[in-house]
Amino acid sequence: MAELGGMLAAAILKVVSDQIGSAIGGQITLQKNFDKDLRKMKMALESAEALLKVAERRSITDEPTLLWLKRLKDAMYAISDMIDDFEADTEPITQPSPRKFSFKKYLAIMIPCLIVGPKITMANKMETVREDLKVITDQHKEFRLWEDANANEPKVTDIRETTSIMETHVVGRAIAEEEILASLSENMQNEITILPICGIGGLGKSTLAKMVYNNSKFKEYSQVWVYVSQIFDLKKIGNSIISQLSMEVKESEYSTMQMIHNCLQKLLADKKILIVLDDLWEGEQLQLKSLIDMLQIGKGSNVVVIVTTRDDVIAEKFCTIQPYKLAPLSDEMCWSIIKQKSAFESRDDKEQLEEIGKVIAMKCCGVALAAISLGHMMQSMKPSEWESVRDSNIWNASSSIDPTSSQVLASLKLSYSFMPSYLKLCFAYCAIFPKGHKIAKDDLILQWVSLGFSTWELGEIYISQLLGLSFLEHSKSPSTIKLYDEDITLFTMHDLVHDLARLVMDDEILVAGKGRNTKGSWYHYALLDDCTKPLDLESSKIRALRFMDCDKTELHCVAFSSAKSLRVLDLSECIIHKLPDSIGVLKQLRYLNAPRVQDAVIPNDISTLSKLMYLNLHGSSRILALPRIHWRN
Repeated sequence: MAELGGMLAAAILKVVSDQIGSAIGGQITLQKNFDKDLRKMKMALESAEALLKVAERRSITDEPTLLWLKRLKDAMYAISDMIDDFEADTEPITQPSPRKFSFKKYLAIMIPCLIVGPKITMANKMETVREDLKVITDQHKEFRLWEDANANEPKVTDIRETTSIMETHVVGRAIAEEEILASLSENMQNEITILPICGIGGLGKSTLAKMVYNNSKFKEYSQVWVYVSQIFDLKKIGNSIISQLSMEVKESEYSTMQMIHNCLQKLLADKKILIVLDDLWEGEQLQLKSLIDMLQIGKGSNVVVIVTTRDDVIAEKFCTIQPYKLAPLSDEMCWSIIKQKSAFESRDDKEQLEEIGKVIAMKCCGVALAAISLGHMMQSMKPSEWESVRDSNIWNASSSIDPTSSQVLASLKLSYSFMPSYLKLCFAYCAIFPKGHKIAKDDLILQWVSLGFSTWELGEIYISQLLGLSFLEHSKSPSTIKLYDEDITLFTMHDLVHDLARLVMDDEILVAGKGRNTKGSWYHYALLDDCTKPLDLESSKIRALRFMDCDKTELHCVAFSSAKSLRVLDLSECIIHKLPDSIGVLKQLRYLNAPRVQDAVIPNDISTLSKLMYLNLHGSSRILALPRIHWRN
């Protein structure tokens, strides 16, 4: 499978280069005698940047080039951490009021020798980091990258913002919708009707289910949409159905199947219910039987269930009527989608592009997601760039998955490879969320800002661009839900798009349950499921840490203390007793989301987090007060 992990190098280099520029320009205050070192670093990065396009393209198939890019990325993260550390240690001394004046700073002014030690430490660190960078940047000579530096490489100058005009009708699925509705109509007099829609990923199974879900024939039905995912959890499915039918703001949390059955028995009784179970992977007959039993527990109910799955065998096991096998779109339909998304008809050069576009449409293998993503990407491309998409070696990359799915993933890789570097970084970060997770828009942008990827205003634009590419989608549940008296906009990622994000992150993300890399530690992001243990030494480079499914947890007293580079800490899925006092050592922390803290007291050390931009304790109903800021005199 083609490696894409190296393609983040240019994006990270841009972030770090801007950070160095700010330090040189005085926007970030450091010791003045580091300007010379920083300028040398910036020159080294500029030299590397000139060859990055070639290196990123070559890294798809060349392992040594990929390894060089990983080393370069790791060095850039180290530079960023160093500058942030130096900034924290060298805050400018102003003329404060006596109450705010630090005794330590007073001594530093009166007795300069007290700060010689820190200066020497910083100087040694600067020299080490600069030497490491020089070694790595000099290694590019071994790869003769300059030979390809003038190769014809597509350059996307802009990805247009999406508007409501872009939300057009679904191409090629009207007949499929009619056939499904006809099949359901013949059987809906039964107590329960289960119709699976099956086919490979990206064909449009969920889109077709959504079309049926919103059809006027079901306007008298109560409606439920459940994303099932690869991890089959009967209790979670049951609680989700209960929450939606009872219109609860928060997800219900019945802990036993008996409690769930008792509640569903009341909610389903004498009701017409339409339930969509999106993305079912579970093939165990006993589990599927338990799911059917749970859905038909209501006396006098009329339950219609639509299931989407990639597995034909699961579809045959979990049905009461013939499963609907969704066929690929024709090449003509894929070309129609590409024309629609690329604003083809408004182009002056459309005659020149038509034959090229039809070849690209053929390569989509009838998969709507591939055509949508490529079409949106190609709308601002020149004819030579369309040719580069058609002829890219990514189409020919080997894969262990089936040929059609491999081709779909190849089309998504192409869309990714032509993204502007800033968008690559923001998209790749989404790998930190579990598959099927509902991503809150504001939280995502705040995390990007905290990591230095964007500003708030740019984050809004990046969201629109990712939506246009179908790399983000509005949640299949209502696009906004009521949570803590606020309207929250939610997004999801298609499974194949999520697979792409994880592939792009490569060795940079540590995921619970996944094997760790054996070629050294490159981790800078982590998604874990156990916060009762302290993080190991490998966590020192982690910049964003998210925990999932940690209920009723007692945090270890030094749970995060080794993660000195941490900028984002997301405990939103954790019900924790109290935040540890060691939270105060996370000097680089910008984002802390801990909405379900059970203790009445927040550690005083949280007031020492001078870079903290966002703190969410909403929902921690037992908290009596926030700590005061204590000035040391």
